[in-house]
Amino acid sequence: MKLLAYFDAFLKNTVNLNQTRLGLLDDRVRVITSTLKGDAQIGELYVDHSPQGSWAHRTIIKPLNNHEFDADILLQLNEVDSWDPKDYLRETRAAFKRSTTYRSKVTKKNRCCRITYAGDCHVDVVPYIVLGDGREVIVNYAENEFEETNPQGFTDWMKEKDDLTNGNLRRVIRLLKYVRDYKQTFTIPSVILTTLLGERVQAWDAVSRYSDTPTALKTILSDLSSWLDLYPLMPPLPDPGCPQTTFNHRWNQPQYENFRKKIKLYSDWAREAYDEDEKAASLAAWQRIFGTSFQKPSVAEKSLAASPQTPSPRGDRAPHEQYIEELGFSWKGGYSLRIDAEVLPHKGFRNGPLRRLRKVRTLQDLEFSITTDVPEPYELYWKVRNRGAEAEDHGQLRGDIFLDEERARKRRESTRWKGHHYVEAYIVKNGKVLATDHHEVEIM
Repeated sequence: MKLLAYFDAFLKNTVNLNQTRLGLLDDRVRVITSTLKGDAQIGELYVDHSPQGSWAHRTIIKPLNNHEFDADILLQLNEVDSWDPKDYLRETRAAFKRSTTYRSKVTKKNRCCRITYAGDCHVDVVPYIVLGDGREVIVNYAENEFEETNPQGFTDWMKEKDDLTNGNLRRVIRLLKYVRDYKQTFTIPSVILTTLLGERVQAWDAVSRYSDTPTALKTILSDLSSWLDLYPLMPPLPDPGCPQTTFNHRWNQPQYENFRKKIKLYSDWAREAYDEDEKAASLAAWQRIFGTSFQKPSVAEKSLAASPQTPSPRGDRAPHEQYIEELGFSWKGGYSLRIDAEVLPHKGFRNGPLRRLRKVRTLQDLEFSITTDVPEPYELYWKVRNRGAEAEDHGQLRGDIFLDEERARKRRESTRWKGHHYVEAYIVKNGKVLATDHHEVEIM
């Protein structure tokens, strides 16, 4: 059984970080950044700061087992030509050491300065620089090197995936973080867990496959288990916002192997709990995963539990729009597919990866390409869906699905209509859809 009210109460009372602590986190970050802006050295270099990671993605959970919850902020600094990469981290720590408030709270890590509030949380302050050549980087202190990053691109990718699930992806991530910290049967950095779960979200029949939290949990765990089955050895784990950077250095093969086994186990348990028709037996099955804190909600919580809402993540249907699940194919899944979009050079306009630029102007060209682990041969289908008043007024909402007959594995489009549009790709083999992806396109 789904036990929707139980999931709502469990998330609210046990898993989610409460608003009071989030407010306290805001206050602490405000004081941290005020201190840095007022420092004689770092203050001259300060450009901006922004949340990143779990805080930006809204997937922070309450700490368990005497752990602190953590939050990351990017500290954007101006480039200093004479500095080595490690100097940015060293000088940030020095600024904290000059503060009576933070000198006893700061610890230098390899990529950040950590401010610890004992017994509650820590805030990781990550120096972040946009270099003269346009690269966005953070610091690897041990190697005295810059590492390319695209934090806003990752956050935008996460939001796209979460929107496809009507907000249920972030709830699933919180639940799996809770399982990790509660059971302590597997180890995985949060950024890798977020990436692996987010990459499993598919455009196929999203309305029903992610209709509510338990359904999304069962679906995503099953798809993740199927994908992990393909890889006895840890595969490359690229950053969705910056594909040339991987997260593999943050994990190891034994940890990966153990995670692979545990996900298969918990996926089986979730399916059993979901499919069980008898309420008490279903509750006991869910508690096998989450523990006894997953329990019957109060009468008040039951009455306040929101009914599942499952509007189409793609918006209203266009006049000639097609959906892949209606074209006679069946779903198999188990593989991955990623769309990358490149804004092509055009005089007077910015060009480069769309996830880094975030938006594109009209009258530019885009090239979409795919990366997949589906073995050849296979068929690739594309869908381009325009949204907004301009496209609608010109009868250009589109939405038809077409085969990549030339097997180019690329698609070129021009930006004509302002609005929030999207492109989807689907890989079909032997009449079964093995993987899909969805890429938003915002045209100014």
